[in-house]
Amino acid sequence: MKKYWYIGIQRNRGTYQAFWSDVNPTYDYFGHVYFAVIGPFKTKRAALWAEQYGSVNPHFRHVNDAERISKT
Repeated sequence: MKKYWYIGIQRNRGTYQAFWSDVNPTYDYFGHVYFAVIGPFKTKRAALWAEQYGSVNPHFRHVNDAERISKT
């Protein structure tokens, strides 16, 4: 089973946190930790970029944006 990277927006702080999962993140699995999830990301690099810069970057509107921008 393939593992994908996601960004979870934490319930308690509202910060972005990268994590990988081999199941689709649903409320049953991750609802107690995150109130929203972005992804799946194709690469770990893009997920880590989105974790660090995604919340304040107006150019990050889609997962593909993170994939493209993280290459530069």
